[in-house]
Amino acid sequence: MEKDDLEPAGKPLYRLYFKGLVTEEKEMLFAGFGVAICGDKDDLLFDVKGPIHDPAITLLEAELIALKCGLSEAVSLGINHISICCDHDQIFELVMGRFTPEQENIALLIRDVQGIRNNLTSSVPVLLTRDQSNFAYEFAIEAISSDIIIDIPAQKETCNICLNDDINADLMFSIDQCGHMFCAECVKRHIEVKLLEGSLIRCLDYRCKSLLTYGCCVNLLTPKLKEMWEQKTKEDSIPVTNRVYCPNPRCSTLMSETELSGLIIGFRRCCVKCGEPFCTKCKVPWHNNLLCDQYKRLHPNPTENDGKLKGLANEKSWRQCSKCKHMIERSSGCLSVICRCGHSFCYQCGADAGLCNHGHHIPQHYYLEHYPRRRRPLRTRTRCPQICCWCFLLFLVIIGIVVIILLCK
Repeated sequence: MEKDDLEPAGKPLYRLYFKGLVTEEKEMLFAGFGVAICGDKDDLLFDVKGPIHDPAITLLEAELIALKCGLSEAVSLGINHISICCDHDQIFELVMGRFTPEQENIALLIRDVQGIRNNLTSSVPVLLTRDQSNFAYEFAIEAISSDIIIDIPAQKETCNICLNDDINADLMFSIDQCGHMFCAECVKRHIEVKLLEGSLIRCLDYRCKSLLTYGCCVNLLTPKLKEMWEQKTKEDSIPVTNRVYCPNPRCSTLMSETELSGLIIGFRRCCVKCGEPFCTKCKVPWHNNLLCDQYKRLHPNPTENDGKLKGLANEKSWRQCSKCKHMIERSSGCLSVICRCGHSFCYQCGADAGLCNHGHHIPQHYYLEHYPRRRRPLRTRTRCPQICCWCFLLFLVIIGIVVIILLCK
């Protein structure tokens, strides 16, 4: 039958394509339907698809459910004249009313279909081949495929940090460089701790040196962690000796000396964020009409916060680098420490490395930097007590031998 024969004279024609499918996957039945309402040139005007959740569904029932849904949508769209395009002989005969089904569930579905048809001015069943109902067939396939994906149980993974073994694989965070996987919550806490410590953010796996990047972790971060990481990235991009912090306690914005250079002659600068002037030499708010030495003489007493910091430093035995003024805590190792600005000094007394008697030597790189004219680094002369004892014993033996020789004569 030609398509032009389906079009009633003088009436706008719509075609209803419908399809119900049932398939078995992993000993489970999956069913779905697709509906397409097209114009007179088979231009798609409306489509709908969806799964059918019934473990005992049959193909005939799925087809009738699709037809029922399609007719209901046509009525809701205000369509009066439509052709019901069937690609199933039994469906065509049932819609035509040529026989009564024996199964009760099929009979109920046909009764619903005929009831919906009464709301239409005309609904003519037409028998087509499957090739002529590709729209609905593809929609039904998509509905079944999506239902299968939803019903497949998610794969479970174990986080090696919290040891939770019931985590969906899609909720695990994978590190790009090494492929190690951990749950998102553990990664988030790890990032927060490392940001507070100011240390590198590496993989959580033991001894793994892979670094976590801001780009791969941005979806895990809270606004606070994003701000902390961005601040750390900015700090890392500025050398320690070139960093300047706004002395305004309500601001404390990080700047670089390069960023501030050339703005105003002298040590007076303005914060790039709050605009408050400050002295880059004293690291305090700008002191009008006073030199730095004069300001220090007029303000010999530290502020309340400075006093608290010094008290805490004395309690924890921290040392302040004489070059960059940062506080340093030594956890273990030699008394000779190297600040992150490169300055090396004695942790016990604060003197430059090698210039005190606390048993450490000047580091090679520090010596070459500060004493370039000397061929080799100065070494602290120490006497080994074990060698001295052996020398004394040898001296006694020689004396004894000499005495014995003299007595024998």
